[in-house]
Amino acid sequence: MIPIAALQATVTAASLDFEPTDTELDAIDREMPLIRAEVELLDAQIMTIDRPATELDVRRVRRARNRVMAARRDLSNRTVTVQPGGAA
Repeated sequence: MIPIAALQATVTAASLDFEPTDTELDAIDREMPLIRAEVELLDAQIMTIDRPATELDVRRVRRARNRVMAARRDLSNRTVTVQPGGAA
């Protein structure tokens, strides 16, 4: 039987010893408008979970969906240069 504990300790320790690269942080910064729009949509949807949706709630969710779609469109329309060995 092969001991699993020694293998798992190696994998766990190695996975926590690094930080994101500058390229990865730049990619997160580029996607931040989309992330914010998705959080706003989630907030609007959460507000309507435990009660019937009013007309204001419907508008709030619709506007949040439109913001998400606009952020996705803007993100996909950006021209990105791919660097060898890095993220796009």
